[in-house]
Parts: sequence; C-alpha cells; structure tokens
Amino acid sequence: MPQHDGAIPLARGDAEALATTLNAVADPTRLQLLSLIATSPGGEACVCDLSGSLGLRQPTISHHLKVLIDVGLPTREERGTWDWYTLVHDRLGLVGTILNTVIPAR
Repeated sequence: MPQHDGAIPLARGDAEALATTLNAVADPTRLQLLSLIATSPGGEACVCDLSGSLGLRQPTISHHLKVLIDVGLPTREERGTWDWYTLVHDRLGLVGTILNTVIPAR
C-alpha cells in the first residue's frame, strides 16, 4: 500500500481508541458541552451552569459528561456539592492531529 507524506497505516488498537473518542464527540449535546466549557469564564464550568444552558436535566448532562470524561476530554473536580469541568486541551488537540495524520490532506 503506498504511503503519503510519511503517514503510516493506523494499527487496530489505535483505530479502536480513536473510534471511541470520535463516537464520544459525535453527539450534538456533547459538542455543545465541550463548547460551553471552553467558552466559560476561566475555562471551567459547573454542572449547574451547563444544565441550565442546554435546557436539559442534570442527570442527562451528567451522563454526557461521563462519556466525555471516559475518553479523557474534560476533567472533573468536586467543589462542595457541585462538579466543575475543565477541558484537557492536549487531548482535544490530539484528536485533530490524529485525524490529520491518519487521513492526510492532499
């Protein structure tokens, strides 16, 4: 198989890990959550603010946030009775880098 620009074929394990991450972000609510966290003051958001912004109940928001946390995109910190979320920018950037490496632009 010809290779372009030094790109190598993706190994199965790497493909599965990337697919899990892409599945996590391939949801409109999750994309909105990532955007809300990114644009929140100080780059962090409380779950109470996120549920109000999306018009969804807190258990629904918590489910979507857990999916995102499981793939390492935000982190969660408990402060009192609320959970606060911050993005892991290196991990988010890695998703784009991997896509550009796996499917190089021509």
